[in-house]
Amino acid sequence: MAEAWNEGRVVALKHWGGHLYSLLMEAQIAPFEAGQFVKIGLPIDGEIVGRPYSLVNAPGEQPLEFYFILIEGGPLSQRLIKLNPGERIYIAPRTAGFLVLSEVPQAKHLWLLATGTGVGPFLSILKTATPWERFEKIVLVQAVRSRAELTYRESVAAIAAAHHEQFVFVPFVSREDTTFAIRARIPQAIDDGRLEARAGLSLSPEHSQFMLCGNPAMVRDSTDTLIARGFKKHRRRNPGHITVEAYW
Repeated sequence: MAEAWNEGRVVALKHWGGHLYSLLMEAQIAPFEAGQFVKIGLPIDGEIVGRPYSLVNAPGEQPLEFYFILIEGGPLSQRLIKLNPGERIYIAPRTAGFLVLSEVPQAKHLWLLATGTGVGPFLSILKTATPWERFEKIVLVQAVRSRAELTYRESVAAIAAAHHEQFVFVPFVSREDTTFAIRARIPQAIDDGRLEARAGLSLSPEHSQFMLCGNPAMVRDSTDTLIARGFKKHRRRNPGHITVEAYW
């Protein structure tokens, strides 16, 4: 059976530099929970080819926004970056995914660990009221290779201004020295204590919940490092501390 699609229109395409882009589109989809993803697609060789992308916008916001990386040889992303405002685009009618706060157990502290475009769903979550009502402190980690890849700075600044007592932002830049970012991989900074020191919070199974999104190597290695510290993966039937989404 053919996959169902809703028709939408491109509002804007933003090039952040390098291979990083954001796509904004007007389209109708079913109500969703912040942190979820949805397929977007374009006609290729007579059929619509779709790929899943996380929503950056909060539920109820228009236009819909997607943060993505250009994949060399990728049939869809190569076409997405050539779109102009007003052009037609397709979107699945419903979202999916479990990187959502309704799946996360209660705790005092919420740690959001992202690499690259994995920060997108966390921005969606942080734009809603739910995390600020549930957690005393929220730490957003955005890990990139170069300072130019620290995108969505205005969005992060707005979140910090609105929730300055609850919110901690920790940037990581792995391939450049800066005066403001940790130069390391996330699992390394968990292991040696730099993440805790920068956030001003201790990592404790009694008080912490983690959501991880981004490069599969980061997700895997950070999960292993946290498990070594006494945390465990979260599952509905066996509650734990680590909720993950492999972004590609």
